[in-house]
Amino acid sequence: MLLGSYDLLADDPSGFFRLAVLIVFALVTAVTIHEFSHALVATSLGDNTARRLGRLSLNPMRHLDPGGALMMFIAGFGWGKPVPVDPRQISHGHTGTALVAAAGPLSNLVFAFLLAIPFKMGVLVPAGLSLDRVTHVMTGGFSDGAADILAVVIFFNLLLGVFNLLPLAPLDGSRVLAGFVPSGHTAAYNRLQRNGPGLLVAMILLDFALGLGILWGIIGPVVRALTTVATGY
Repeated sequence: MLLGSYDLLADDPSGFFRLAVLIVFALVTAVTIHEFSHALVATSLGDNTARRLGRLSLNPMRHLDPGGALMMFIAGFGWGKPVPVDPRQISHGHTGTALVAAAGPLSNLVFAFLLAIPFKMGVLVPAGLSLDRVTHVMTGGFSDGAADILAVVIFFNLLLGVFNLLPLAPLDGSRVLAGFVPSGHTAAYNRLQRNGPGLLVAMILLDFALGLGILWGIIGPVVRALTTVATGY
């Protein structure tokens, strides 16, 4: 997110600072909701590991991963500290494990849609975060400031939710998909997923070094579509 806005640091330091504060607030909120939901569903399905380790909490410090937070802050996507889950304690077997995995990204999507209600009802109008808008973020009146905050929090929740549904390990989507893999193919699926982290890192590095936009090309259309559905804009 800030990766394409570093020129603001020289041109308009206050604008860059306001945007940075908004992004930090949004990513902390999104990651906290995401990881808490993993812990909540795991606990409800019989696994007390997360609660025992203090992860059944809305305290952001319990859930933030320094590397994942830095990536989201700089590049616009990242991850939180994984919630420990013991599949042996989860009821309903692979289906229960898939539900725990799905809980994080789905909670981000639901939260984003709830926050978008004022936009959907026409109470607030999203200004968006175009390059022209970035330097003026949170500089208007109360309604404009509220719209800016909600827009960024909605964006990061949708982004985190969609990104984590990609079916590549270690993202949640790989564990969601594992719940639907027939038992006879589980071993083959697990072998395939061993390449997931390498593929994910390769896409991130290529996007960072060459500006190919591979990840955004995959998740961007989905995020834009969900934004339109959620806000009506």
